[in-house]
Order: sequence, then structure tokens, then C-alpha cells
Amino acid sequence: MSQSTIKDTMEALVNELNQHSYNYYVLAMPTIADYEFDKKLEELGKLEKEHPEFADPDSPTLKVGGDITKNFVTVKHRWPMLSLGNTYNEQDLRDFDERIKKSIGDNFEYVCELKFDGLSISLTYQDNKLLRAVTRGDGTKGDDVTANVKTISNIPHHLKKADTPALFEIRGEILMHSAAFERLNKEREELGEIPYANPRNFASGTIKMQDPKEVAKRPLDAFFYSLHTEKEYSKTHWESLQKLNKWGFHVSEHTKLSSNIEEVLEFIHYWENERFKLSYDIDGIVIKVNSFTQQQELGFTAKSPRWAISYKYKAQEVETILESVSYQVGRTGAVTPVANLKPVQLAGTTVKRATLHNANEIERLDLHVGDSVFVEKGGEIIPKIIEVNQEKRKDGAQRVIYPVICPECGTTLVRKEGEVAFYCLNDEGCRPQIVGKIQHFISRKAMNIDGLGDETIESFYHRGLLGHISDLYTLKDRAEELKNIERFGERSIENMLKGIESSKQMPFEKVLFGLGIRYVGETVAKKLAIGTGNIDRLIAATLEELTAIDEIGGRIAESILEYFSKQAHIDQINLLKAHGLQFETVQTIITLDSDKLTGKTFVISGVFEQYSREELKDLIENNGGKILSSISAKLNYLLAGDNMGPSKLEKAQKLNVPLISENDLLEMLNKD
Repeated sequence: MSQSTIKDTMEALVNELNQHSYNYYVLAMPTIADYEFDKKLEELGKLEKEHPEFADPDSPTLKVGGDITKNFVTVKHRWPMLSLGNTYNEQDLRDFDERIKKSIGDNFEYVCELKFDGLSISLTYQDNKLLRAVTRGDGTKGDDVTANVKTISNIPHHLKKADTPALFEIRGEILMHSAAFERLNKEREELGEIPYANPRNFASGTIKMQDPKEVAKRPLDAFFYSLHTEKEYSKTHWESLQKLNKWGFHVSEHTKLSSNIEEVLEFIHYWENERFKLSYDIDGIVIKVNSFTQQQELGFTAKSPRWAISYKYKAQEVETILESVSYQVGRTGAVTPVANLKPVQLAGTTVKRATLHNANEIERLDLHVGDSVFVEKGGEIIPKIIEVNQEKRKDGAQRVIYPVICPECGTTLVRKEGEVAFYCLNDEGCRPQIVGKIQHFISRKAMNIDGLGDETIESFYHRGLLGHISDLYTLKDRAEELKNIERFGERSIENMLKGIESSKQMPFEKVLFGLGIRYVGETVAKKLAIGTGNIDRLIAATLEELTAIDEIGGRIAESILEYFSKQAHIDQINLLKAHGLQFETVQTIITLDSDKLTGKTFVISGVFEQYSREELKDLIENNGGKILSSISAKLNYLLAGDNMGPSKLEKAQKLNVPLISENDLLEMLNKD
């Protein structure tokens, strides 16, 4: 290659790797596998070594993590959070072992740890109290996510042990268990939202949410694997792990002390298959020299310690035949393609199906029926097709074409601008949508109707007993028909009817969530119930009135308007009203601290010194003010903190909305 070509190649790699790092660390939505990223990083490192004159001083090869998100206060790490060198082969581990021996001799031990696939976190404790929780960030500084981390049940806020240092940090990984990931992702899909690719992304996205109350609703876990103190508190890494466990921190029981590299390799080989039996994802094994004295002797490179290395497992991949593609219709009408495969063993399980996500993915893969396809199961719970073996395609193979009509009811499918999914809009006549909506309505988070389950709803639909949500409240008039259903005795019928009757007392926000309006989840339903007060005002609300409600954006507002534009939906609500369901918010009497802000509206944006955003919200509302979610000409004040979004500032200035500081607000409240 010419000098010009080499320089261009290096610049292109820098730009590409920086974008992938941003996708991974900041957006928590990676678009490339770890293995591919590491190979590109290795290629760039090699070129930089050969051509240092073209090396970028801010090269990704010198960085640890990603950029800092602008939504949180940035905190400098007391001890840098360095990354580890990665390898995918055993020879590199043996070479690593030889380098250690050349430096410190043969008398040393290794600690082998599972490499959790989650979000790195550093916790600082002072006088046995959790002081701060900070993300890895760029390794030098990270985001202060203390309020969110405090919602994780197995992270102690206070320590009872007396033998802890006055000040110390522990490092670990926040993760989400596979079962929780599947359940929560299913809820996202039902709301028409883009599902997360894997539990790591979901955990990362959760910990960076702005509202700790929302974080608390998502079950996160954490494992801890290192202790940092000003003075040496233990002689070895193994000993420090025992201390962490004794103090009440969640330390993996699968960590092992090894005498030599052969024992390390045995550990790696064991977990290559056993990892699939864990309830959470790991993507490799971390190997560390045990003695802290020997660690200090070995030292560090600019980016990573010389006394530790990470062995990463390649994603499990297998080749099989695509036998057909089927299409599933969800309760919101979204049509999802599923690949039906010739059964094959992958990662310890028999795989018969793989996700294809949407029409764009089918087109990207250029799928044909009978294709030989490569299926991967890495961090994802559900296997996915990553590539077609074009060389094995048979002549005359039929191309997979995404349907233009609903596979269930024959209605023409529609794809809205800016969305990847196709939808069937026949929600009143499409079986999976009808059944799915009723199943959603009776679910625990909605109407929580005892005595009914998904299979029963499906059975009742096929028998003609249920066709709409409102039909649930007419089942009491069809008791004789119910008695004729096999394995459905009098006690079952009695419990079901009692549960249906009790559901009439569920509050308006639960009924609203139960209706299954697209994008209206639990939190949004509650905001709408409070913001409008009753169903009639909600039905009559304009786009501007809806977006003025706290946390209701344009996409949600448009979905609500579309839902209530259909007479069939209004008819159902009228029937539910007639059956006695709650469609009005029960007003509770709130005693205000004062009425100094009565009639004033506020939008809060940015980070503040004295109060959190939640505390400022309570302060305003407790003194008669109202919080809005978006800026309009009717807004009285924009309460502006540090790192405020530029778009909000620009819009406020354009509409001449007054900007006030935290101190300005306090002065308003202190005036007589």
C-alpha cells in the first residue's frame, strides 16, 4: 500500500472504531460483535506500530471505554478503571504466562473469574456508607449514577462490618438475568418499541435512565471482583475477594485459585459449555496474578495491567438449513418474521427457530428458502441468522419475500414512516390481536384478574365466548355454557367470575394501561390518568394538550389520537363504563407548603448542584406549580441547570421563555 492509502486506512479505522465505541458505551446499542471490534482494533494497532507518523493521538487503541453521556454529572475516578487485553486463543494465554514468568519467576498463582457481560461500575464507600456509584466512562472519569444504583437490591447502602477501611472503592459489573431480559423485552415489543439486542444492552440502558423510579422497576443484579484502598488491606486478590464477600457484597462463587496455566485452561474449557447453564451472560474468563506485590512489580501499560488478561469466547455459531419463514402477529398488530430451521445443536440446546427481526433484515440477508445459513447465539438469548452460505444455494431457490397482507386476517399491512415494523391495522378482526389484547387486559400489571390465564382466553375466543375486552363482563350470564367446558369446574368458574367482578374496582390508570394502546405502558398510563383526570377528557384532548402532560411526547400523543379516532374503540369504552369500570382518577387531597407558584408552569432541564431533578419537581408541585414535559409559548419558566440539552435552550430562547436558575427558584419561594 502507498503511504497515502495507509494513512487513509488508519483514519477510516479510527472513525469506525470511535463510532462503534459510542454505540456500545453511550447508546448501549452496539452494531458490531466484540470479536469483529477487537480484530479491527488489532489491525489499527498493528498499523500504528508500523507507521507511528500517522498515529492519531486520540486513537481508540489508547482508550478504555466510551465517551461520557451528557445526562449525568461527570466524576473523576480516584483509581483509573483500566480495561484488559483480550485474546481469543490459548497460545496468547501461554505467551502471557511466559511473560509473567520472565518478570517474576515461577512462584505465583492466578485467580480465574467469570467475565460478566454487563456494565462496569465503581462504588465508593466512606465510613461504611455508599457515597457514590460511577460508570467506567473513558476509564479516567465516568457518570455519577448513584441514585439508580441504589435501586439494585443486592448493593448495600450501609455496611455493618467493623473491619472495613474508612474509604474504599469496589469494582464490579451490573447485569440483567436472562429470564428478566426476555420478559421485559417482550413488554417492549408489545408496546411497539424496539427490543434490546441482549441483556447487557438492557442493563446499560436501564442504569442510564433519568428516573430512578423507572430503574427500580427493572430487576438488575451486580457482581463485584476488586477492592481498591489507599493502604494495602490484603496481601492477595483472592484474600480481598473473601473480604468483599464477608462484608456483604455479591461475589461470584465460581471464582477459582489456580497454580499454573494448565489449571487456568481447564477452567476456561469447563466454562465454555457450562456458561449456558448460568442465569446470566458471560463472554469469557478473566485471569489475574494473585499477589498484589507481584502485580505492582509487573506494572501497567498505558491502557491495561500487565498482570491480567481476558480470554473471550467466540459466539457459538453453526450451519443449518432454512426450511421456511413464518410470521407472527402481536397484540399491537406488529408482524414479526421467524426463521424455521432444520433442528441443530447450538450452545447446549436444540435450535429450531431464529429471529429475523423485520423486513429489512430479510432483505439484508437476501434469504431464499432452502438456504444454508449460519446461526449464532452469543449475548443474545434468541438465536439469529448472521449470514447465508451463498455457495450452497440451490438453483431455482425461492426468494423469501415479506408479505404485503396479514398472514392471519388478510388485511393489507402498513409501515409508518420512520419505523421498521409492518402492522396489521385490523385490531378488531385479527385473531392474534384480539386474543393478545384480552390477555394483556387480564394480566397482573393491568387488571390483575384472578382465575383467568392466557390459555383460557384462547379457548374462550375459539368457543365464541370472547371477542372483545368487554365480553369478559358478560361471562356471568353464560354460566351454563362455561360448565360444559372440559376441566373447568364450578370452583374454577366461581373464582374467575369473582376475579372479573373485583377488577371493576381497579383504578383508572390500570384500566387505561389494560386497553393496550400502543406506546402506553404502565408509567405513561399513570401520567395520562393524572394529567387528564378522566377518560372523556383524554378522548377529547388535542395533540398540544397531550404533549403538555409530563413525559408525553409526540409519538405517544399521536398513537393516543389514532386509537380514539376509531369508533370501535369508543364503543368498547362505553360498554366498559356501563359495566362499572373506573374511568376517572380519584382525587386525593394534597396539602401544599404554599401557593407561591400557583398558576406557574415549569420545565426542568439539566443537572443541579443543590437538588436532584426529582426533588426540584416535588418542590415546585408542593408550592402549587405545575411541571410540563415540553417547551411551548405557554410555558412560564425553564429551570435550567448544567449540561442542558441545546435544543431545549434554543426553543426557549426562540419563544422568549424566561430561563431561571436553581437559586432563582429558591428566591421565588423565599419571597413573602
